[in-house]
Amino acid sequence: MEKRKKDNKSFLSTVIFFLAFAAIGFFVGTLIAKYTLDVESDAESIDFLLRLIIAVIAYFPILLLNMVIHESGHLVFGLLSGYSFSSFRIMSFMWVKEGEKIRFRRLSITGTGGQCLMSPPELVDGKMPVVMYNLGGSLFNLIFALVFFVIAVLTYEIELLSMLLLISALIGVVIALMNGIPMHMGTIDNDGRNALSLGKDKAALKAFWVQMKLNEQLTRGKRLKDMPSEWFEMPGDDSLKNSMLASQGVFYCNRLIDEERFDDAKAAIDHMLTVKSGMVGVHRNLLVCDAVFLELIGSNDKQKIESLMSAEQKKFMRTMRKFPSIIRTEYVLSLLHNGNKEEAEKLRAEFEKRAKSYPYKSDIESERDLMDIADRVAAERIA
Repeated sequence: MEKRKKDNKSFLSTVIFFLAFAAIGFFVGTLIAKYTLDVESDAESIDFLLRLIIAVIAYFPILLLNMVIHESGHLVFGLLSGYSFSSFRIMSFMWVKEGEKIRFRRLSITGTGGQCLMSPPELVDGKMPVVMYNLGGSLFNLIFALVFFVIAVLTYEIELLSMLLLISALIGVVIALMNGIPMHMGTIDNDGRNALSLGKDKAALKAFWVQMKLNEQLTRGKRLKDMPSEWFEMPGDDSLKNSMLASQGVFYCNRLIDEERFDDAKAAIDHMLTVKSGMVGVHRNLLVCDAVFLELIGSNDKQKIESLMSAEQKKFMRTMRKFPSIIRTEYVLSLLHNGNKEEAEKLRAEFEKRAKSYPYKSDIESERDLMDIADRVAAERIA
């Protein structure tokens, strides 16, 4: 029954994606048909072709513009709600507040085109504003879509400009709906689903606050093991069905690893991977990476490692191949599972290359420690 519900949600998300982009295709096709019907000479035909080429080339910049608008909405409404700036990311380009300065870094996360993270206000009686921050992106998209539409109408005689503005307005509406209507999208929950889940219980709200505080502390260079222990708790099994509380369980596992409490971490991760929960796909796949690491430095059961490294997991790791913990996992696999020291050295060099632009230096420090532990295990097994 649980699997059927999950499949239905996944199917609904796929249908919404299809309908959204079908609407864009239909709308753009209608505009192109309009201009095509007006073509009466070779000169007009060439002019139409140029407009069409420009429209196709402009599609990605228009999409990127609407992504910037979306994340800016989170930023603006977050600031209005009492939050403070922490980081702003579009695609893999990220600006992070480090101390009193904002620095440029690189980070790519599967399933997300961008992300604006902020430091939350303090909880008052277990409450804080969350709706406007989460839905601010969709609101901004709708506001700018209306602006683009009005300008398109006013510039109707300038056909190419009007068409591009109308396409931008439509894309803005689609992004607003895809993020504002509560649903599970791919490997993450969208803004609407987050806003809805946070409004249901105080525990989820507290988990959201902790998640934002963790990010704030990471940008300041603090490791998980150095943060307040009360921020890290493993929720009960029923609570884990909520995606925010499931994230709290993930961070609990992450802290155990940073504290090098590997036996406890292994037990906690095994539980997280087997219990029914609302854990998002990215977190699940990253926990599998940690499970692989723990197995490699511990029992080193090759059969279990092969089962963890499923086709889905390998695909995820290829997609996130530049992520530090993914490189660390590949490094330890090469060193302790495949016995390929040369490949491991290449991965270590790749890790150091990516570390230079990675936004969270404390994560890099932690990952280096884990690779050093793998080095010691490898040396002990040879001896």
